[in-house]
Amino acid sequence: MIYLQLIYEFFKIGLFAIGGGMATLPFLMDLTTKYDWYTAKELTNMVAISQSTPGPVGINMATYAGYNAAGIPGAIAATLALVAPALVIIVIIAKFLANFSENKTVQAAFYGIRPTVAALIAYAVWELLKISMAVINKNGVTTIDYVSVIICLVIFGIMQLKPFKKLHPLAWIVLGAVIGIVLKL
Repeated sequence: MIYLQLIYEFFKIGLFAIGGGMATLPFLMDLTTKYDWYTAKELTNMVAISQSTPGPVGINMATYAGYNAAGIPGAIAATLALVAPALVIIVIIAKFLANFSENKTVQAAFYGIRPTVAALIAYAVWELLKISMAVINKNGVTTIDYVSVIICLVIFGIMQLKPFKKLHPLAWIVLGAVIGIVLKL
């Protein structure tokens, strides 16, 4: 039964998450309330792992979520379900590409989709910031994790300096991992 749920949910995500991997975040956040496959905190780990591993972020996240929910078969089911709608749509569009490229309605639809995708990504970033910058104490009270906020601001500030702008993203990932290990040990 869990495999059918994974296929159903990730097929929907693949169908409606226009704009790439980060556009899947609101849908993945919604799954945290519907199923016990992963928590909101685990979602932040999913994003970090998906960003730092090779391949498309959305597929990496679907694979991770599917694995978390049902092991290797779940990872395969979620990944294939996420990719299936795009494959079908690409085949259809390729068949009628000449008609679609000049169609005013299609151009207008994509004009409206772009800001919507940007809003979905902004929402996902906001939700991830809330999760990663907050601490829930023993009484269930949420407070701001000032250490995380300071680290975020310092690294963001350093990234704005000219000598660091050309630094490879892998260096930032390694730096973030080292800081996290040092602070948590």
